[in-house]
Amino acid sequence: MKNIRSKKPSGTITRGKTTKNRLRQTDHFLLLYDRNLITSQAESVVVDLGYGFEAVTTLELAEKFWKVNPRLKIIGVEIDLERVEKAKVFENPWLEFRHGGFNIPLRAGETIRLIRAFNVLRQYPEDQVNLAWAEMSKGMVEGGILLEGTSNPSGGIWVANILRYQVKDWTNEGLVFFTNFRQELDLDDFKARLPKNLIHRMIPGERIYGFFLKIGKPL
Repeated sequence: MKNIRSKKPSGTITRGKTTKNRLRQTDHFLLLYDRNLITSQAESVVVDLGYGFEAVTTLELAEKFWKVNPRLKIIGVEIDLERVEKAKVFENPWLEFRHGGFNIPLRAGETIRLIRAFNVLRQYPEDQVNLAWAEMSKGMVEGGILLEGTSNPSGGIWVANILRYQVKDWTNEGLVFFTNFRQELDLDDFKARLPKNLIHRMIPGERIYGFFLKIGKPL
């Protein structure tokens, strides 16, 4: 097996809070949004970046995706080495946990088809977002996807950027709003979960502010 390229992880350790089923709906969304990307028999990998104290979100993602592609290689990446060592017990030929940050640790010749990065950039300054996206693009295959966003603790509400890697750069394909409708719909809940590149732009004159202003008007 080829060695992983040695490099210092880019980023800082997050609080790492997570819970079972928190990101289940992101798995369902990705299968609906671009099933072919996940079912492709190419050798490129799927990365769950910043899975936290427990590896549960990575394990749930693997369970879901292996139903449609049993030979899909999945990598959980964490900047906290202790969390990586703890997750090693779950490894198998198609699942691996690695120590790293936004600069995804890859083996020589490895490429990435999909990165899920949730509740990771929330603690960073807004001016670090583009730098993190640029780091995550390294190793991404043409047409690959980055789903990057924020969820509430239960996963019942989340908002995420969906970025497609095309012509050596990210193309923003949209902003995804999710709710399971198990609580009263309140636009403030979505505002609080906006990704880092948008959450501080809820001010007059910004497009995201105008968007909420329009959808918040009574019918």
